[in-house]
Amino acid sequence: MSRYDYYDYYPSSQPIKTDQGIKAKSKRGDFAKNWWATRWIAALERLVDRGRLTRGRSYARQGQVLSIEETKTGIAAKVQGSERRPYKITIEMTPLTDKQWEQVIDALAGQAIFTAQLLAGEMPQEIEQAFQAAKVSLFPEKRGQLITECSCPDPSNPCKHIAAVHYILGEQFDEDPFLLFRLRGRTQEQILAALRERRAAGGAEDEAEEEIAEVAPPLAESLAHFWQLGQPLTHFKTTIKPPITSLPILKRLGQPSFLSEDIEHLLGPAYRAISEAAITAAFKDDTESVES
Repeated sequence: MSRYDYYDYYPSSQPIKTDQGIKAKSKRGDFAKNWWATRWIAALERLVDRGRLTRGRSYARQGQVLSIEETKTGIAAKVQGSERRPYKITIEMTPLTDKQWEQVIDALAGQAIFTAQLLAGEMPQEIEQAFQAAKVSLFPEKRGQLITECSCPDPSNPCKHIAAVHYILGEQFDEDPFLLFRLRGRTQEQILAALRERRAAGGAEDEAEEEIAEVAPPLAESLAHFWQLGQPLTHFKTTIKPPITSLPILKRLGQPSFLSEDIEHLLGPAYRAISEAAITAAFKDDTESVES
């Protein structure tokens, strides 16, 4: 029997049931909704055999993951297995060096859309291009880039307990994509601050702000006609298109603990109806003028 077959053959065991764990929101099918969370889960599934993945998904949905905490070096978690004492799990990613991060920031700063989306709390679809410029990847691509440990007796690493934590993390990435950056060694604040410094170094942003500050009248002088319409904006061109991420506000807020029904399912139709009504109202005059 080969080493791989031995690990795959390792006998399964029944976990001690608990009602104190973190149950996955997903009851069936995929665990992640956004592309970045899907990529995180795909990275795990390349490293774990099918049997342990299946048991890991089951553990995640049963609520066997008792806790997940973010540490200075990665993720620390506890999973209730077949033993009375929960197993301790750590998940870490190889952090990027300062030089690599500088190259990534330079690439991000070169695309204004990246900065806008990151400021909005969204993960740009093409962000990996910036990491490729530094010859690294945001997501773990090799076994050595994802460092995992579990206190269980299973000789395979990653084991089913690590897989369970990984799946729950995938759902958390849906709500907080910047956790991926933190696992690579930079916080959201550090990245955005570095992007602002790159833009300020060009001087354009400072000059624009100074110009606006000079021409903007004090609020006290505008109170008498504050609510009156100003100059028409017929020359101002706008482009309306759907966001890259559907219902971004609801995704950023996350699922409320007091609500049993999925918030996107509950409020999604209202958000879409409001958006459609706003677009219709905004372009009503243009539509009427074209028809006439």
